[in-house]
Amino acid sequence: MYDFYYPAILSSLALLVYYFTLFKAGMARVRFDVPAPSHDGPEDYVRHVRAHQNTLEHLVLFLPGLWLFAFAVDPIWAAAIGVLWPVGRLWYALGYYQSPDKRRLGLYLSMPPIYIFVLGSIVGFAIKLLN
Repeated sequence: MYDFYYPAILSSLALLVYYFTLFKAGMARVRFDVPAPSHDGPEDYVRHVRAHQNTLEHLVLFLPGLWLFAFAVDPIWAAAIGVLWPVGRLWYALGYYQSPDKRRLGLYLSMPPIYIFVLGSIVGFAIKLLN
């Protein structure tokens, strides 16, 4: 049971990274004086919004994938692999705030855990069914 604390802590960290991008997008709205509900504004503002939105899009895949993998394969392995996601997403956002080209390394770092979780969960649960 205590092994599942690791994916739980990682889930909390992932949510904090998401909240960071939400906060930064909100602060950019104020700084660039973009009235709600518009998302039209200077490129610097749009990059903040895109970093936030893209993190949300990936979070929807990451969290269920993390937990499915934790149950299908192993919670420790899920947390060990998954730690790349919040690090990568933070790197992605911080890079994107500077320039679109600087987001790539963070994106490439955060994508493999999602693929591993989805495919690993399918294989893990199929093996459990066969046994």
